[in-house]
Amino acid sequence: MKLTVEISKYPLQENYIDAIRGFIDELATYDKVHVITNTLSTQLFGDYDEVMAALQACIRWSFEKYGKVVFVCKFLHGDLRPE
Repeated sequence: MKLTVEISKYPLQENYIDAIRGFIDELATYDKVHVITNTLSTQLFGDYDEVMAALQACIRWSFEKYGKVVFVCKFLHGDLRPE
């Protein structure tokens, strides 16, 4: 099954840009998950299990590295990657 996730991260700290970039860079280490970023959010595309595993690991990593962070996610069935 394919999955699309739109995620926004809101670090609760002054140096928020490094926390956001770090999270995106960590997601990019998962070669089976396609990542697209823009100024408002990051989109993930791929196999359900692979996307969820990457997301779970990266959220945990982010909490451990940066502390308090708010994540807002939308999950959509299918690969809705723009053509």
